[in-house]
Amino acid sequence: MDRIVVTGCAGFIGSRTASMLLEQGKTVIGLDNLNTYYDVRVKKHRLEKLQQYQRFRFYEMDIENKGALEIIFSSNDPDAVINLAARAGVRYSLIDPYVYLSTNTRATLNLLELMRERKISKMVLASTSSLYAGMEMPFKEDLPVLRPISPYASTKLGAETMCYSYHSLYNLDISVVRYFTVYGEAGRPDMSIFRFIKWIAEETPLILFGDGSQSRDFTFIDDIAKGTIKALNPIGYEVINLGGGHNPIALNEVISKIEKYVGKKAIINQKPFHKADLTATWADISKAKRLLDWEPEIDLDTGIKRCVDWYFENQSWLEDVKC
Repeated sequence: MDRIVVTGCAGFIGSRTASMLLEQGKTVIGLDNLNTYYDVRVKKHRLEKLQQYQRFRFYEMDIENKGALEIIFSSNDPDAVINLAARAGVRYSLIDPYVYLSTNTRATLNLLELMRERKISKMVLASTSSLYAGMEMPFKEDLPVLRPISPYASTKLGAETMCYSYHSLYNLDISVVRYFTVYGEAGRPDMSIFRFIKWIAEETPLILFGDGSQSRDFTFIDDIAKGTIKALNPIGYEVINLGGGHNPIALNEVISKIEKYVGKKAIINQKPFHKADLTATWADISKAKRLLDWEPEIDLDTGIKRCVDWYFENQSWLEDVKC
């Protein structure tokens, strides 16, 4: 597979996955609509890095537009699709659920239809640990994830089931990777690590939903991108967790680590815990080890230090980026 479509290529996970593919000598057909869910300057910062590669082809477009997709697929003749384009964010999905359904589920159908029509057999679909709400930890892929507690999770489940239908009907080879709290350099400004670093560095009150005891299975972006690329292997149809695989880490502990590397104490502004959030996430990654020969390599201390270093290297323009 030499020519790979990466949707959401200016996004956090999409840009790192695309850059690793380019480093491997692949041609990346990058698609992104550069929407304004968060500050576009962050997306353009990532995109500038990708545009340094000769094998990178970028199209500013929306995968909800099937006609535009048909033209791009026809002119580039891709071998595989990594679908990382999505409307992310649990809380915002309660405000505008329609756009989540349109992007996360219906646009995935557009890609599947083009794959069927053009006989492209391989897709990697990005999904989420948010589907495991209310389940026993550590979360295993065979749990019955039939009670999503947000439109975001519900639309991701819709994409997963649509993929299974196309695998069953048309023998498409699809790896569904469920991500667990991804963080790293050039991360999303609406996610906790980015926000906490920025707020602590600026001595701005840090907004904390709940008492900070809620915990996550934090996974560094490089590990996630490597796992996503390994999921291009032909495996039929499989759902695979990509997470830290360790005991979940409380937000209070994360804040302490950020304080250490920033060199300042956080000013906490505590808010009520949001009912659409999970109290904890924890991935069972034995399936990823078995099928993909994958496990995370970067520990939380190393990862947070890299995030803090990146923030200070780019502080001159990040100061104006809203969280």
